[in-house]
Amino acid sequence: MNLRIGWVGALALFGAMASHAFAAELPLQAIRLPPGFHIQVYAHNVPDARSMAVAPDGTVFVGSRSAGKVYALLDRDHDGHVEEVLTIASGLRMPNGVAFRNGNLYVAAVDRILRFNKILDHLREPPEPQVINDTLPSDNHHGWRYLRFGPDGLLYVGIGAPCNICLQPNYAQIKRLRTDGTQLQTYARGIRNTVGFDWDPNTKELWFTDNGRDWLGDDRPPDELNHAPRAGMNFGFPFCHGADIPDPEFGKQHSCSEFTPPALALGAHVAPLGVHFYDGSKFPAVYRGQMFIAEHGSWNRSSKVGYRIVSVRLEHDRPAESKVFAQGWLQGQKAWGRPVDIAWLPDGAMLVSDDYAGVVYRITYSGADRGKD
Repeated sequence: MNLRIGWVGALALFGAMASHAFAAELPLQAIRLPPGFHIQVYAHNVPDARSMAVAPDGTVFVGSRSAGKVYALLDRDHDGHVEEVLTIASGLRMPNGVAFRNGNLYVAAVDRILRFNKILDHLREPPEPQVINDTLPSDNHHGWRYLRFGPDGLLYVGIGAPCNICLQPNYAQIKRLRTDGTQLQTYARGIRNTVGFDWDPNTKELWFTDNGRDWLGDDRPPDELNHAPRAGMNFGFPFCHGADIPDPEFGKQHSCSEFTPPALALGAHVAPLGVHFYDGSKFPAVYRGQMFIAEHGSWNRSSKVGYRIVSVRLEHDRPAESKVFAQGWLQGQKAWGRPVDIAWLPDGAMLVSDDYAGVVYRITYSGADRGKD
């Protein structure tokens, strides 16, 4: 497939170097988890591992950003260790988003969405992808799209703002479309850059993370967890940040009261990405219905924050409690890993991708209260 984009090659080299440097001897003993939980490396040699999608047979598809590749992780004997990492596609333009439905793999590569038909039958000789939509914005800035199927069977995609702060039509949105690429429509607006969303398995309502703007200081504005139970909501960007912080440039045009405030203000610059509800039975019952959020970590804060996984418990469709679930990728002011996305294997184990170390982790629970109410 001849889809090589020149500048991606140079960035991919850095991702590969980081992968080889860190994957050999990762300090997993530094990761702190609640009692009874354990972490291991599920897959090595997954350079720039970003968003994930899991097929019913347990095949894990992983997108990337600078590497320009899409991978398939194969654990044939289901022993918790991947035997083979296959490259499904290469030379793509920031193919961050991946989604799987009815045997087909969907990949978001900045301005287009591709579909690899019957991919499980052709893992070693992938078919040429079908371009189902090529009308998305082509900007590289915040162009790494997140892709996910909703309960309505439609494909949802994040369209980040092409800037730190700006007002541009047709950006800062979550859009949705049919599986054939038609009927592209806007679901929600005022979203600076979401790289993770999921639906509550009970209410079927959408929740998503959003990365706040930069250069308002170390502690402003907050990154966000947002709730969008219906189409047509506006979350304030670029006019308002958090619940009540007017933007210095655009804030005079609209009041913060005109927009939907975040359901939960996260730490400033923690960079929340993947968010997934837990609806299984392998973890303690207290986690059922909770969200897990991967915080990628700050890049421009004077003191680093994030680099961890947090859990959020809901009561009556509102966040009632937020706790740190896993941390230790940041040691002092030096990070050796950066969590990106979360997914669930058919056996109930949690997967966490890490684009800095170039690996995917597997988190399991072996305590006595597994699944008990």
